[in-house]
Amino acid sequence: MSLQKPVPSDGVLIGSPSEPTAEAPAPVAAAEVEAIGRISVVETPAVPAAPDHPTKAMQTRSAILTGPVLPTLLRLALPTMTVLLAQTAVNVAEAYYVGFLGTQALAGVALVFPVFMLMMMMSNGGLGSGVASAVARATGAGHKHDADALVLHAVVLAVIVGALFTIGAASGGPALYQALGGQDETLNAALKYSNYLFAGAIPVWIVNFLAAALRGSGNVRVPAMVTLAGALVLIPFSPILIFGFGPIPRLGIGGAGIAFALYYGAAMLVLLRYMTTGRSGLTLKSGSLEGRLFKDILRVGLPTAFSTVLTNLTVIVVTGAVGLFGTTALAAYGIASRLDYVMIPILFGICTSVLTMVGVNMGAGQVARAKRIARISSFVGAGIAGSIGLIVAIFPMLWLRLFSHDPDVLAVGSTYLRIVAPAYGALGFGFVIAFAAQGAGHVLWPFVGATSRLVLAAGCGWIAVSYLGGGMATLAAMVSTSLVGYAAICAIAMFSGAVWRAQKG
Repeated sequence: MSLQKPVPSDGVLIGSPSEPTAEAPAPVAAAEVEAIGRISVVETPAVPAAPDHPTKAMQTRSAILTGPVLPTLLRLALPTMTVLLAQTAVNVAEAYYVGFLGTQALAGVALVFPVFMLMMMMSNGGLGSGVASAVARATGAGHKHDADALVLHAVVLAVIVGALFTIGAASGGPALYQALGGQDETLNAALKYSNYLFAGAIPVWIVNFLAAALRGSGNVRVPAMVTLAGALVLIPFSPILIFGFGPIPRLGIGGAGIAFALYYGAAMLVLLRYMTTGRSGLTLKSGSLEGRLFKDILRVGLPTAFSTVLTNLTVIVVTGAVGLFGTTALAAYGIASRLDYVMIPILFGICTSVLTMVGVNMGAGQVARAKRIARISSFVGAGIAGSIGLIVAIFPMLWLRLFSHDPDVLAVGSTYLRIVAPAYGALGFGFVIAFAAQGAGHVLWPFVGATSRLVLAAGCGWIAVSYLGGGMATLAAMVSTSLVGYAAICAIAMFSGAVWRAQKG
């Protein structure tokens, strides 16, 4: 075997009294991934670090276990929040560009958007939460070998689930979008956008799972940098493909999907290479697959992913109900409800930090501190989302005019935002508690909360529109009520003894 110089850590959480720590790091491995399948491994010798200079990894771990909660939370959350805001700017910019293609193109994107967000939420906050939670708990317990092995298991899962999304969108997309009200040019636009978008599903899942593993270990900087770089590239690159420039032909709505897929393909190659160097503190390397590690990811990831499915199924059914009002209403709802989804990445920056802090403290046996972190963070989330909601409820045109100037579209969109946006505070409160419970390895109450959203917003909303003659105001009221109910049910997790219980082993 060839040898190479030892590689420094990039600020991740490693070490405990029972495992090799930063003062005496264990041998790490660097692996170069070729075609995702074949992996060649290069081992490096352990070199002791100077004991007088504590590593950034140890400082981060110490802050999570003993530091003041709010400053530590904000320090961990800020890089992710900043970058996710940049990512949100990409989504907003894309909708802005598509708006120039007309109302039918906007309506087509509205049909695809819930399925797209299902993929993003499952890979980041559904199964991705399972990856982050498993890595965080292994890190907090000082099980470095397991933390490394979890990275490989995450990549394998990403390939499988990503392929399912690509195949599912190609085979089931036409029937789904038509069932949601897509017809003629609107349906054609949805299919073209969807086919290109989901062609890059496997890279999306790999990137988001690797980012989740890094965040679970406390390394928020690298995922943030990759996402920020993508935002800086996509904002100018997407309109070039949509409208054409020089020798590049005009691709229309398909250009938006192609730009997205190309970015994630490049990001996947960058992150895979980075993870094989060992610089992250987590190392992607060859090894045997273990059922217990898949189980550790899936015992949190599967119920959380199912909760995500319920959340997005709620939006899909509501979209179908709006489709009964026609193309204009569908375009208006697509624009207005996009702000609902914008809340998710904003809150996600806080939630990933909460999950890591709670997971590490639970792994270290500090249950009371983990619960205190959850309580403080939930009010931070409610304050941020609630402030945005109140501003948009009072001034809905600040958001709506970014995408359309059609008076009919603006009128319907304003109705929705004035009723739903005030409930964003409840969404923030419940969403953060749900991630805290995931960090503790429990998902029951978040799952029940997501189910209540489906019943209230989708079930009752559909009945109100289809059978009782309700309009957009009635449907929006049901959505708002569902957010309040979701928060109330998730809050039960704060008082559940089953959630806040010291882990064994």
